[in-house]
Amino acid sequence: MGKSATPKLLPLLRSRQQGEILARLLGDPELEASVTDIAAMLGLPISSVHREIERAQAAGIVTSRKIGNVRLVRANTDSPYYRGLADVLVRAFGPPHVLAEVLADVDGIDAAYVYGSWAARWFEDGGTRPVADIDVLVLGSPDRDRLYAALSTAEERLGRPVQDAVRPAGWIDDGTGSFHATVVSRPLVQIDLGQG
Repeated sequence: MGKSATPKLLPLLRSRQQGEILARLLGDPELEASVTDIAAMLGLPISSVHREIERAQAAGIVTSRKIGNVRLVRANTDSPYYRGLADVLVRAFGPPHVLAEVLADVDGIDAAYVYGSWAARWFEDGGTRPVADIDVLVLGSPDRDRLYAALSTAEERLGRPVQDAVRPAGWIDDGTGSFHATVVSRPLVQIDLGQG
């Protein structure tokens, strides 16, 4: 299934695109960005982002203003729905962005991925029960204290436990064992560490 199908992470939304856009905007109330920039951040078509922003603005969830020809969009923190929607959407669609933010300042991380049930749902695979935790694979040799502090921050923001597995930088290609076989045979969502 593509990004426009009803998402298994939160099936009450129309599409995963809708969830990604709203989670990004409502999850960071300081963010004010153009439709083009939002599309680039999320790797989505501008036309889809524009359509979802129109719906969200009509519902009072986001606001926008124009500077010249550029339309800047941000969360409408005055909406009575803001806090509740932000919490739900960040919990469902926010793990890649939240983890990118908190892991960006941890030295020694070469790459990081979400795996397990959340990643399976992201790719429209997996069961029907709510995802209980977020599994994160960290490749490299990070300072463990800083890593655990960062993941604790992610847990607070995501409202669920974040379980980590730390492996050497080349583990995806060179690893062995049953855990390796399981992880590489299932969906992985790469965390964009340059995004944070």
